[in-house]
Amino acid sequence: MKKLFDIKNMKKTTRDHFITYGMVIVIYLAAQIMIGTGSMSSLLQGLLVPLCIYSIAAIGLNLCVGYLGELSLGHAGFMCVGAFSSAFFTKFMVDTGMNENLRFILAIIIGTLTAAFFGFLIGIPVLRLRGDYLAIVTLAFGEIIKNVVNVLYIGKDAEGLHFSMSDTASVKMADDGAMLINGAKGITGTPHQATFTVGVVMILLCLFIVFNLVNSRSGRAIMAIRDNRIAAESVGINITKFKLLAFTISAAIAGMGGVLYAHNLSTLTALPANFGYNMSIMLLVFVVLGGMGSFRGSIIAAVLLTMLPEVLRGLADYRMLIYAVVLIAMMLFNWAPKAIEWRQRHSIKDLFRKKTKEVQ
Repeated sequence: MKKLFDIKNMKKTTRDHFITYGMVIVIYLAAQIMIGTGSMSSLLQGLLVPLCIYSIAAIGLNLCVGYLGELSLGHAGFMCVGAFSSAFFTKFMVDTGMNENLRFILAIIIGTLTAAFFGFLIGIPVLRLRGDYLAIVTLAFGEIIKNVVNVLYIGKDAEGLHFSMSDTASVKMADDGAMLINGAKGITGTPHQATFTVGVVMILLCLFIVFNLVNSRSGRAIMAIRDNRIAAESVGINITKFKLLAFTISAAIAGMGGVLYAHNLSTLTALPANFGYNMSIMLLVFVVLGGMGSFRGSIIAAVLLTMLPEVLRGLADYRMLIYAVVLIAMMLFNWAPKAIEWRQRHSIKDLFRKKTKEVQ
């Protein structure tokens, strides 16, 4: 009788996907056990949702950098779009009596679709550029979005929405009105609905989307464009279509991370520390360090590099020094030729193979 689930005969890519899903689920269960037994500190518990946020954003950026082969430094901008559009919807609907779970699901959909729309809109002119030029333009987009949000003043009263780009007084609301977006002060009072469980579910959903994309015909076309644009175009692949598809999905996933970010804070502001240049660089570090084209690696790098500064906080001045040393060590371990050769020689697969031969 043929086995329904034979790991040995399973395709390597499918097996890798199951390993990645399993890794996320095992980490989730381990964290829940630690929380239930009281063995996890409050500091680490506070980091669980941010770990999910950065993992989701890194998955989205890896699709753009690792599979499409285009360097984008604007994914913090897409996170900002997803965060503010979803928080605005939640804040607008909070007094309408809508079920809070339904409201949160709609906020996720709205934030994701809004980020996808901006990704599509920006991608039309931007994807005609290559290399450093693309990186500079996407970086500029991220800065523009952040600064536009900081001058938005939107209020709500019985007559509807009121809009201004000057100050609160220019909104001209009724006395019983409420500010939804208050310029540089951002959005306050967003319900805290982002949880670790929701974050893990969103990570699994993002992995399902990107795995199905990269293993589809469209995914093979995207990788063909990355490897050789001229050769891909010569066999009839629509370069613009597939680059725009990958970039839009990448922006949508970053927006999904932004939704989680917005609903994890009581006050959402578009500061440089939140959605600025440093955030985009940090996401790029997660992707490069984890391995371009490796979604599992992006998650691992995001988790390790987010936790490390907080775990080392007790070391005061030496904290960032150790962080930098670990960063260099991980980069060498991932990319140095000798390290790659050593990993291949001592891989788990080879160890199991040697043990099987010894038993035989």
